[in-house]
Amino acid sequence: MSDKKVALVTGITGQDGSYLAEFLLAKGYDVHGVIRRSSSFNTERIDHLYRDPHERDVRLFLHFGDLVDGTGMREILSRVRPHEVYNLGAQSHVRVSFDQPVYTVQTDALGTINLLEAIRDVDKNIRFYQASSSEMYGKVVETPQTEKTPFYPRSPYACAKVYSYWQVLNYREAYDMHASNGILFNHESPRRGETFVTRKITRAAGRIKEGLQKKLFLGNIEAKRDWGFAGDYIEAMWLMLQQPKGDDYVVATGETHSVREFLDEVFGHLGLNWKDHVEIDPRYFRPTEVDLLLGDPAKAKRVLNWTPKVTFKALAKMMTEADWTLAKNERILREHGHK
Repeated sequence: MSDKKVALVTGITGQDGSYLAEFLLAKGYDVHGVIRRSSSFNTERIDHLYRDPHERDVRLFLHFGDLVDGTGMREILSRVRPHEVYNLGAQSHVRVSFDQPVYTVQTDALGTINLLEAIRDVDKNIRFYQASSSEMYGKVVETPQTEKTPFYPRSPYACAKVYSYWQVLNYREAYDMHASNGILFNHESPRRGETFVTRKITRAAGRIKEGLQKKLFLGNIEAKRDWGFAGDYIEAMWLMLQQPKGDDYVVATGETHSVREFLDEVFGHLGLNWKDHVEIDPRYFRPTEVDLLLGDPAKAKRVLNWTPKVTFKALAKMMTEADWTLAKNERILREHGHK
């Protein structure tokens, strides 16, 4: 039997899942991902992991499944027999959770307990990572937020994540399972979904620079977030599962910046003034807003020896450059299409 480590990742086609798959493959893992069946492929973020001719030994396997199907998840676990499970799968858009609260809870709360129950049945030695969220702090009762800060969720998404957090802690204590919560504050990258505010801004700024659009409509630009680079945060997830026991960790930069500041960085990098292009649209306001999130990563730094590497300015520049390139290519294609 191979002594190679095996990991199972839900949400592998998302931003975090794709970076985690890269990271684990580089560590020599066999990586199994769970993807939902749909009429179109949604594997763009991990396609390169199949196609690199220098990575002949890459072992990446995909399985159709859904977190809401507990029986199906148990079958996947039984076949794969992973050493580590990373639960990144979720309906992860806060604003959308107000429109689809029941689906969000089914996926983000009940999906987690489906996985925990499957692990308890199949093999309690499997190490489990739960993607918790800074949104759980919501209407914050103290700043900065630590592992001991009480939760005050302000959306169906955040409520579902709080449920999952406590179930992970409960399974850890009740069944002596190695289960950890990573309370990740906002983490972005060029792979971020285009409906999330940072990517929405960089995508629009590149297109405005190339003359492909004129306006960008946003909600609350005074909201403040602790923004880091998703590629940095993946390492913290992995480090949690390498510890002797499961635990809960805040993963953050320890800095907070407003959406307005992000606009300054992105549009400024392109030589534009965002005030000429951005309009506020009340449709993008949340029914209950989270005004300020700021994480204290002291425990992660001390116990995991983890520190974020990419600064706020470097992150904004990285995302802007990537989306400017996309916009340039889009403009060239349009020009050729008209010829």
